[in-house]
Amino acid sequence: MYRWGAITALGVLIGYLAVLLANARHFYTDDTESQYTGLWIGLGRALRDGTFPVLVPERWMSGNNMMDDAGLFNPPQLLIDLIAPSVDNMALYATVVKLVFAIIAALGVYRICLAYGGRPAWSAVAGVAFPLSGFFLFFDEASWFTALTGTAWMVHAWASSVRYTRGQGGPIPVFVYLYLTISTQYIFPAVEAALMLLAVAVSELVRQRKWLPVLRLAIVGGCAGLAGLLTFLPSMLSAKVTWRGTMEIINDQFLTVPWSESLNASLPSSMPAFTSWWGYVQPMPVTYIAWFLVPALAFIDWGRAKEFWRELSGVVIFAVIMLMWSAGPGTIGPLRWPVRVLPMLAIALLVLVCVLLGRYATTKDLKSRSIAAGVLILLLLVRTFSADPHQVLWHLLAVAVVAALGAAVVWLERTKGVALACVLVIVAMFPIAFFQVRAAQPTPMTWNLPTNRSDAQAAFPDFPGTTLQLAERGLLQPGDKSLDGAYGSLVFGNYAKSLELSYVNGYTPTGHFYFGELLCMRWDSSVCPDALRRMFAPEQTTKRTLVDLMKLDRVVLQRALFPDARQQPAPDGWKWVDYPGHERYISVLERVDGPISTVNGRVADAKNVTAESISETDTTSRVRVSSQAGGKVVFARLGWPGYRVTLDGKQIPINTVAKSFVAVDVPAGTQNAELVLTWRPPGWKIGIGALALGVLGVGVLQWLYIRSRRHSRAQASAL
Repeated sequence: MYRWGAITALGVLIGYLAVLLANARHFYTDDTESQYTGLWIGLGRALRDGTFPVLVPERWMSGNNMMDDAGLFNPPQLLIDLIAPSVDNMALYATVVKLVFAIIAALGVYRICLAYGGRPAWSAVAGVAFPLSGFFLFFDEASWFTALTGTAWMVHAWASSVRYTRGQGGPIPVFVYLYLTISTQYIFPAVEAALMLLAVAVSELVRQRKWLPVLRLAIVGGCAGLAGLLTFLPSMLSAKVTWRGTMEIINDQFLTVPWSESLNASLPSSMPAFTSWWGYVQPMPVTYIAWFLVPALAFIDWGRAKEFWRELSGVVIFAVIMLMWSAGPGTIGPLRWPVRVLPMLAIALLVLVCVLLGRYATTKDLKSRSIAAGVLILLLLVRTFSADPHQVLWHLLAVAVVAALGAAVVWLERTKGVALACVLVIVAMFPIAFFQVRAAQPTPMTWNLPTNRSDAQAAFPDFPGTTLQLAERGLLQPGDKSLDGAYGSLVFGNYAKSLELSYVNGYTPTGHFYFGELLCMRWDSSVCPDALRRMFAPEQTTKRTLVDLMKLDRVVLQRALFPDARQQPAPDGWKWVDYPGHERYISVLERVDGPISTVNGRVADAKNVTAESISETDTTSRVRVSSQAGGKVVFARLGWPGYRVTLDGKQIPINTVAKSFVAVDVPAGTQNAELVLTWRPPGWKIGIGALALGVLGVGVLQWLYIRSRRHSRAQASAL
């Protein structure tokens, strides 16, 4: 068992090398380069400075780390963050980190197969195949890092859940893996884990016809859910002010996958047809799972296998749920783009087929089975050709390769044994992965951000203080996307965090709705052409400009978006500043009287109030205030739910200006009072209490498990 586990890990490593030969940046693309690596560096810097970075006010657009995929309560993620600032080449770091999690995921699939009675050799085949399956390889591993990590922990939770309900393991592994899944702070793995528990519970109830094992599993799942409240409760309680604050169900067909596309699962050349960013026919084989998956159905003894249905009913239930989900609706509250669940379907089908092959594979009546396999391959060709008829020659070549590999595997199994046949199945995956990735070049997903942070920092202007960039990423031409081009002057996504500069701009999938509307700023920090006017227009309540309310030191304008900006006089109190070597891409406005971001804390405006900052942290502002007739203090803080304010220890109301800036009304007659504004993640006390209750609950279950094991051993020894 351990030998085939080692082969699984080795297979993933070789598969990664094959992918890297086809595209050295495959694992450093799209959201990984634009969101995650910068986020790791920003969080790691804060942790090294002794700050737990729940909130970074100056990063207005992406400063609330309880809303995005920060994983602040996930220990492995915190380790990744702590290491990140010490690494210069972020492409290398991201690739190594993803390799580790790909191996964890592969071993999890391997464990699921074993838990369901699979043979080690075929279980290893499933384990290696999963990280090389289409959607997981081209999206979760290449781009959406938290989908990779969440899945990696979820598959281990699945294996441990089966073992726990069958009396082969305790509750702690189930709890730990579920908690790690949830605390990645990505909603899809959390929901998928809940559906996995449901499938396991139903199947084990059918199999054992006993309620107690299922009840114990439900309690462990509940304990993990309680522990995970600390991760998701703040975002749930803040959802009303975000872009995703509704619970609508919309079937918009965007990134929904018709069931018939599952017939592409074994043809490496398949380019499925559904609506995405790139039109209808996709440029990557995202519905592909494994070359052997469908043809292998012809070599299973279904007459014997049907007696095993109760054992695998949970896998079938999970596969059906995911197949239905992948087809829509397109949006269910915060859950959008059903194509994201294709890796779950891949896991279920790989486990199902590989367990059955391990137990019931047969080559008896070889001629009939070969004909059946040929028919299945023909169906693959017909469906793949229907989706993408322009690549018929590649499809025919893929058919020939799959047929030849299948014949070789059958011959090896009959003459040399199962082990060598499984090794061939695995080895064949590597060139397929290489050619699939190579065929998808140039990838449509890359931002082509610099890989070496030291090179980027050396090329970029030294911008101290707080900077706002007004730019549109869509205006970048292919030739601009390099350090010698736009990336030596402009930031998009979380690139500023990689540079360790304080920018308002950042990457956020769940941005503050009202602030985004105020600046017309989007998820990647791009803005509309009206943004410059808005920034220097007076806000209605305070009559102060947004640049003043945000206490900005600098505004960087993209020349392509504002080509005539420097032909206009600078706004009052501002000046145009030259940065030699960067004039091609940016024009820069700075304050005439120098930076204000560090003056008087985060007090941005005070009407009829004297307000003097006493101390500042990211989450707390202490201000000495006096007001004879009553007035208002406005802070350079984004009005996320979770703020409270006290005046000399007595809580007073809090409000916002322009639905974005935190503001406090100071009562008349206030004299030298201490105003304390604090922010805590909404529901944090409930979250901590739920975490403690979840840990306590699983501790009780573990005690009961140990007690029952001792009792069973005592009975066995008595006999």
